[in-house]
Amino acid sequence: MSQKIHVTDTILRDAHQSLLATRMRTEDMLPICDKLDRVGYWSLEVWGGATFDACVRFLKEDPWERLRQLKAALPNTRLQMLLRGQNLLGYRHYSDDVVEAFVAKAAANGIDVFRIFDAMNDVRNLETAIRAVKKSGKHAQGTIAYTTSPVHTTDAFVAQGKAMAALGVDSIAIKDMAGLLTPYATAELVKALKAEIKLPVFIHSHDTAGVASMCQLKAIESGAEHIDTAISSLAWGTSHPGTESMVAALRGTPYDTGLDLELLQEIGVYFYAVRKKYHQFESEFTGVDTRVQVNQVPGGMISNLANQLKEQGALNRINEVFAEIPKVRADLGYPPLVTPTSQIVGTQAVFNVLAGERYKTITNEVKLYLQGRYGLAPGQINAELRKQAIGSEEVIDVRPADLLKPELERLRAEVGALAASEEDVLTYAMFPDIGRKFLEERAAGTLTPEALLPIPEAGGVAPVGGEGVPTEFVIDVHGESYRVDITGVGVKGNGKRHFYLSIDGMPEEVVFEALNDYVGGAGGSQRKSASAPGDVSTSMPGNIVEVLVKVGDPVKAGQAVLISEAMKMETEVQAPIAGTVKAVHVAKGDRVNPGEVLVEIEG
Repeated sequence: MSQKIHVTDTILRDAHQSLLATRMRTEDMLPICDKLDRVGYWSLEVWGGATFDACVRFLKEDPWERLRQLKAALPNTRLQMLLRGQNLLGYRHYSDDVVEAFVAKAAANGIDVFRIFDAMNDVRNLETAIRAVKKSGKHAQGTIAYTTSPVHTTDAFVAQGKAMAALGVDSIAIKDMAGLLTPYATAELVKALKAEIKLPVFIHSHDTAGVASMCQLKAIESGAEHIDTAISSLAWGTSHPGTESMVAALRGTPYDTGLDLELLQEIGVYFYAVRKKYHQFESEFTGVDTRVQVNQVPGGMISNLANQLKEQGALNRINEVFAEIPKVRADLGYPPLVTPTSQIVGTQAVFNVLAGERYKTITNEVKLYLQGRYGLAPGQINAELRKQAIGSEEVIDVRPADLLKPELERLRAEVGALAASEEDVLTYAMFPDIGRKFLEERAAGTLTPEALLPIPEAGGVAPVGGEGVPTEFVIDVHGESYRVDITGVGVKGNGKRHFYLSIDGMPEEVVFEALNDYVGGAGGSQRKSASAPGDVSTSMPGNIVEVLVKVGDPVKAGQAVLISEAMKMETEVQAPIAGTVKAVHVAKGDRVNPGEVLVEIEG
């Protein structure tokens, strides 16, 4: 049977997200758009996933402006985005009015195809987004987040596909974010879907284990009409099969893509040069790694975990974390490892390993997960862990967003005059802290600071929002600019002190001879090292999200006194003893470091 295969290229989104930490700038996309637009792709994936976050957090670009520029530069090609259902592009569930507004604005600014998935494969979390896409007149693609476990069977995936078809999706995508598909499992799943659902099937598979191109070929032979690929210079490994390779493999067959191989090769040469520009963001895990078939850790998650552990000075323990991840995943009922559940599972595994005790500290996101706030877990949750995390609190069984009140008006009021458009309001909605900072810097004209700011004096690191020495500066080295953030400084040990840096968002650690016994705080204040039984400290660098006590408050041992954020996850910092709060040395927004005294409790 003759069936032309349609190609979606991920070069402008998932390819560089997988290999270059999502750092490709718009200025390196626009020059090649004319050639990309002449290829004849079914679509180009250009937006969504982590690109929105990276634009605002690291690149200091307006993601909406990127979308508008790409739409103008690619007039003949469908533009596609990855949307996390009720999570949109953030890490929590948003109210229905925010989801509807975001989809409408994304469609108006240039998105033609919305690939919509839920990290739990809970179809209830896709309903509002699918309805909003259909209302906009755009293509709604229902997505199966592929994974393997005792509860993830072909029958279960087909049931999910049928449920999405009933909601009116235009196509079905199999999203294999970790590279877990194998060729014959792919054939079985595609045949089963095509037998039950009369919709086009798309195959999206990362090549982490080195078998993705074989999976795509078996999918094509089994009836799939669409494949996702990446231009060869940013393909394979944790990215996708090479576009040129798949086009060459199918040329002259009943499945010929009809794409111009010579034109694709020209585009490949362009991105080969571009990739060199971002060499500092190259993942250490770019080759074939069949361990994913055992530990099920997606490539992007591997590099993220490596960065998290590097920030904690514990990169040598990454294999322990790999071993812990499947155990945490089983305890949580086998969620697929995709944003945000990959962060939830991965960060909890890191905490378990570094603490030397499983679930000694449970992140707030794990507590919300166990309460049902992310949706229905695919499998059985560890009842003992759930009781430990949430006690007698009620477990919800409704669609989580049903419990959320409309919030768009509140968000508009909060961001106020900083928002010059509805798109700005939505940027703030996705990431309130970094979104506000981005809008403030844009208003002040400091989004791309050019002056080389002075390096803080030893021991004088100001937290975010504090007065005194700066924490951010730009360094020019051999014509390349690097944004450097001083993110923390450790307590002195053996006459040395560890300074934590972030260079263009990638964590680094520098060790200097220690000059004193203190750690700098805001406005020149200093925090001493924790030593007394009632000294409250953290084991990881992070930011203070909330201060829950004040001087004079009585506290119980184990009571939460602070909430800190590290590795995009919030955790409670608890009182080590019962007593009275004697001193509080931090405020909301402060940057804190391991071993500092944050709160003093007198027993």
